[in-house]
Amino acid sequence: MALKKHIPEGSSELQEKFINCMMQRGKKSVARRIFSDAMQQLRDMGKNNPEVIFHKALENVKPITEVRARRVGGSVYQIPTEVNAKRQMALSIRWILEVCRKRKGQPMAQKLAQELVDASNETGAAFKKREDVHKMAQANKAFAHFARYNK
Repeated sequence: MALKKHIPEGSSELQEKFINCMMQRGKKSVARRIFSDAMQQLRDMGKNNPEVIFHKALENVKPITEVRARRVGGSVYQIPTEVNAKRQMALSIRWILEVCRKRKGQPMAQKLAQELVDASNETGAAFKKREDVHKMAQANKAFAHFARYNK
């Protein structure tokens, strides 16, 4: 028998995952309040549907390829590999929260709202992180043939 997850009214499973990743020291109510305040700030900025901005931001930050270190014949190569869907989502959530936590001088809800707007417009530090990961994979494309060897 599978356990049924309790998702509050007006919240999606992806939003709950984001809230859980944002949570620190088990304080879910604080994380949920920060998230709802960020959504409210997006509405105040004149954005009609903040949920669409949230989903677009996560989609824009998702990496398609990344490099993995692989030891082949005594040398360590950075091998470009495709990222599976679960890891793409985990990385995009992690990068957005990382950028928000590094910004100083503003409440977390304001930093989150700003970063979501930036990511949905394909700008900002989280989107730059994705681009850097893609550039690294592109630069190491010559080592892609090592990907077929076992770990």
